[in-house]
Amino acid sequence: MIFDLIHDFSEALDAMPTEHPRRRILALLDEAIRRDVHFIDRHPTTLFQCLWNSCWWYDCAEAAAHYDPPRGGWSAEGPPWARPGPKLATLLEAWRATKRNMSPRSSWLRSLRPPTDHLGTAQCAILRGHEGAVTSVAFAPDGRRIVSGAGDYLSCDETVRVWDAATGAELFCLRGHESTVTSVSFAPDGRRIVSGSWDKTVRVWDAERGTELACRRGHEGAVTSVAFAPDGRRIVSGSWDKTVRVWDAELGTELACLRGHEKEVWSVAFAPDGRQIVSGSDDSTVRVWDADRGTELACFRGHEQIVLSVAFAPDGRRIVSGSWDKTVRVWDAERGTELACHPGHEGAVRSVAFAPDGRRIVSGSDDKTVRVWDAERGTELACLRGHEQIVWSVAFAPDGRRVVSGSGDKTVRVWDAERGTEPACLRGHQLQVGSVAFAPDGRRIVSGSVDGTARVWDAARGTELACLRGHADWVLSVSFAPDGRRIVSGSEDRTVRVWDVERGTELACLRGHGGGVHSAAFAPDSRRVVSGSVDGTVRIWDAERGTELAFLRGHKERVLSVSFAPDGGRIVSGSRDRTVRVWDVERGTELACLRGHERAVMSVAFAPDGQRIISWSDDATARVWDAGSGRCIEVIEGTGGQRRFAPHTHFDLTAIAGGKQAFPLRALVSGLETVIELAETGEAVAGFPEALLTIANHPNGWTWAGAAGRLLYLITLETDEGDRPESSSL
Repeated sequence: MIFDLIHDFSEALDAMPTEHPRRRILALLDEAIRRDVHFIDRHPTTLFQCLWNSCWWYDCAEAAAHYDPPRGGWSAEGPPWARPGPKLATLLEAWRATKRNMSPRSSWLRSLRPPTDHLGTAQCAILRGHEGAVTSVAFAPDGRRIVSGAGDYLSCDETVRVWDAATGAELFCLRGHESTVTSVSFAPDGRRIVSGSWDKTVRVWDAERGTELACRRGHEGAVTSVAFAPDGRRIVSGSWDKTVRVWDAELGTELACLRGHEKEVWSVAFAPDGRQIVSGSDDSTVRVWDADRGTELACFRGHEQIVLSVAFAPDGRRIVSGSWDKTVRVWDAERGTELACHPGHEGAVRSVAFAPDGRRIVSGSDDKTVRVWDAERGTELACLRGHEQIVWSVAFAPDGRRVVSGSGDKTVRVWDAERGTEPACLRGHQLQVGSVAFAPDGRRIVSGSVDGTARVWDAARGTELACLRGHADWVLSVSFAPDGRRIVSGSEDRTVRVWDVERGTELACLRGHGGGVHSAAFAPDSRRVVSGSVDGTVRIWDAERGTELAFLRGHKERVLSVSFAPDGGRIVSGSRDRTVRVWDVERGTELACLRGHERAVMSVAFAPDGQRIISWSDDATARVWDAGSGRCIEVIEGTGGQRRFAPHTHFDLTAIAGGKQAFPLRALVSGLETVIELAETGEAVAGFPEALLTIANHPNGWTWAGAAGRLLYLITLETDEGDRPESSSL
């Protein structure tokens, strides 16, 4: 249904005159739906929620406190909230009033912070479905479909997916590879797809039926790049076995094995006439080969590091290459001379491609950007921002007006290659957020990031109050003192630091751990701190004097989480060694070792009464233990095969241990989204289209702070009558 709606939006926009006063509003609504189309498809009742969280934040007055101007400043019109004319925020407020009258008991999650990229930029659509990094993307020759390949060390995706380029609907999910899919490409007639993988195979698929046609074996290392010849009769592949191989696309026989590279081959491509092949390698060279004879014709030297991507221009007279040295270079394909060097990326250039007219080049990089260049002048035409992780692959659409990109953030994104509008900068962390926590009164939030900072936020408005600088490496853990006046942080720099919340100043730096500090927390008296580290120890500190009081040994691997009991007399710790341990604070002795988890224990905490302990693990379970006997009382699993508890999720333990349900909701990660459930029944109440892998509960039990990548999310459960849900509305 939602994909039909997108089709209707497209037809309406095509029919509407460009000067129509409402056309801009309709285009923004179309863009907003495309951002969350797959989540809405799974949960149609969340359409209003998704529109509110994108559209209301676009031009409401509150947005001004969250965004800095884009690079180069605002356009002549100014920021969206200052422009004259109809506003999206006003439209959404009217829709909310209508919704309240039509369905007064429905529940939805409202974002208290705006999205990282406001509407109206070059981003046209976000395609979600992969559960691993998207390593390769390509348009079909007619531009109507997109193919993507995925996989990484952390996921079991290993799939090739085919998408409808107009609506974003997933058409096929092709399974067969046994490891990360590194490269995908359509045949010239669009009827077949070829893919390469770390499993050392080249596979051919029927693009119309979604079935596997052939599996080619022969490479002795991972296959990193594949492509069809222009006539569709041959396939070329590059591999970590240092070879380039040519295959008969129909018979599957190996026609040639091209040897010459001294190190791994990262990228290969046919020339437009099919007579030559270009390859890029770990040996920093670009090489051109005779596709029929298998002989090396030329070796281009100039890159200072690994050549990760190569492509011919449509006329076959030029070659473009992208490298680990952060440059995009253009070469004369016949003479081997360097025609241009495009610096500008701030990280390795993973993928490059020419536009169909040969006048532009697109590149994707470790700096998370997609850039469009003038191929002749070498000037940067556009910098497309939106991905949260490495951009692994980019490609132009056949019409040259769109670009598709795949990223480590698990998304495929489609861009308007001609618009190139820079998004405003959402204030906050620059790198991944690893920990969040609410103040005891719920009025503030603290977050810690890979960027080395801890930041304090207003929990009601989502605005940044302070940035705490001092750590020399990743901030892995943050927590408020029970009195709310101080914050403790643990870092990869092996220190524990204590901060004054009001002044934003550092009060103490606690040194002693022999490895990064994964977890740190205050005692109930706010005077002591406990910390757990990569060095396998738990240490207790005097937070006021900055002295070490005790260190506890017993864990066999890194300690990932620590917490005091409500009476301050005991400590619980969780470790990568799969155990939960309970310690006597005064004696420094181990009271119990709780075993049962099958993987690392990510988070531990005492119940408010101190009689129970809850632990969360990578084994996708939470366990409740009797703190006295060490007996496991309950093993908790989220409903649904894909569902698991999010690390560091905190909710009232009485809600899951059979007692009085003061806070009856729990937040869980389910695939690519976050689900809010009734703790007693596991019934879904609401959902959010991001997997918030770091989550903390507001003391009121109805608001959550969470992080995905570098973004801090603040979401609250809304009901149109102000009451709380009694049944599922997701």
